[in-house]
Amino acid sequence: MGKVYVLLKIYPTDVNVNFDRMIKEISNSLPEDVRIVSTAEEPIAFGLKALKMAIIMPEHVEGGTSKIEEAVSKVAEVSQVEVEYVTRM
Repeated sequence: MGKVYVLLKIYPTDVNVNFDRMIKEISNSLPEDVRIVSTAEEPIAFGLKALKMAIIMPEHVEGGTSKIEEAVSKVAEVSQVEVEYVTRM
């Protein structure tokens, strides 16, 4: 089975969100066969930062990235999730 590389842009609910804790909560909420490859903070404006998260998931998942987006959105400190890039590996 192939793999898919997905780059997410995750916006926090507040400027003072602890990104390390948020990453841990997101990691715990993701399905078992999805793994986080890398994370980075991206400055937006006025002290607000977004979290860029690269993940790898199985290729043949019903609904594509929607289950991943739903899982990440359910984390209390997440305001919004955008899929920036998807490619087959």
